[in-house]
Amino acid sequence: MELDAKLDLNVVAVDSGETVHLLLELEAPGLEGERRRDPANLQVVLDTSGSMGGGQLAAALQAIDSLVGRLHPEDQFGLVCFDTDVFIPVTAGPVGDGAKIRAALHQIQLGGVTNLSSGLIRGIQEAERTSAGRSTTLVLLTDGHANRGIVGHDELEQIARTAMGRKITVSTIGIGYGYDEDLLEAISRGGGGNSHFAENGDEAGGHLAGEVEGLLEQVIQATSLTVKPTGDVSGIRLYNDLPVSDIEGGFIVELGEMTSEEKRRLLFEIDVPDITALGLAQVCEIELRWVETETMESKVATIPVNVNVVPGDEAAGRIADSEVTTELAFQETQRQKREANDALARGDHEEARRHWHESRRRLSRLDQSSMSFRERRDVNEELRMLDQIEGRSDVDINSARKMSQSDIHRKNRKRGREERGRDSQ
Repeated sequence: MELDAKLDLNVVAVDSGETVHLLLELEAPGLEGERRRDPANLQVVLDTSGSMGGGQLAAALQAIDSLVGRLHPEDQFGLVCFDTDVFIPVTAGPVGDGAKIRAALHQIQLGGVTNLSSGLIRGIQEAERTSAGRSTTLVLLTDGHANRGIVGHDELEQIARTAMGRKITVSTIGIGYGYDEDLLEAISRGGGGNSHFAENGDEAGGHLAGEVEGLLEQVIQATSLTVKPTGDVSGIRLYNDLPVSDIEGGFIVELGEMTSEEKRRLLFEIDVPDITALGLAQVCEIELRWVETETMESKVATIPVNVNVVPGDEAAGRIADSEVTTELAFQETQRQKREANDALARGDHEEARRHWHESRRRLSRLDQSSMSFRERRDVNEELRMLDQIEGRSDVDINSARKMSQSDIHRKNRKRGREERGRDSQ
């Protein structure tokens, strides 16, 4: 695992408190040769309520049929379906030749209303039953709202968070325009997984295939980042929307699993206090922990983060690192998009437009001549996405919110990860 830390300002003035930004970049190792892996564990929780008609259920079942063919006979697979009630057409267990799974898929039909919580809880139970302590991926696929059982977003997020603590990563795929994007975002946030928006069943199949691709190429498990500020630092804030737990003297960020050569980016804001002594001063320590999937060996890497304290006249000539300032603008854009989404939910289209325009203004002011190819690509893609979201909002606000929410997730929580199974929106 590679870990790199970079500050926008690594030089600060003596006796002058400042705010600096820390960019962390992580990269998982690549697969080498014919890697022998432990059996993968995949649990699908599928909405079969009446609203999944119109070809959406058929497309989802076809996608499940296809992905079964990619799993090894010893891999574990289970399928829980829910509508008014919960039923289990495929109990979690070895895939074998896949014949029994495919036969069960052909028997699934549309049902009643959406008892999402019961389906999710039962899927987690099945995942736990066969995981034997190994990591499991659970994918919840729905086109609706939770209107039976537990319906509160916070409660369902906590259920997913508890599952993540038991090595079950929970991802969500929302199909069409009728699902509750805030609910699925909360579940995937708690479960440490991905949150996808699919306009139709075929797109949902692509996202599901991407989840399986990531599962099969997983090289790192249980990744976490411990951040410990020095005693004088008054505060450190994480821009990325990731599960965080407070500990004595700092906090832990949960990153979950990582696939072959996957990259992640995290951005922190650090309040540096008045420092009276010249020279290097440590502001925090970063500790990365992970488990290698092939060997199940635990690893730790530690990086001290220092600033160089210099006289005021020397600090006046410093130049901020362009890569970090670009990332800051990028993450501020995700915040503006989230606030625009909140405005749309209130029916305030003009307020949403103000946030989109402010995002464009900030991104357009960046100096692209000093950027890497990847940075220029990301900024220009973000400008195009803002245009698409605003344009769609003129036609269908509900669809615009879902597109924006999914995009925020990918660029904020999973920053640096390339989405598998389909091109970026």
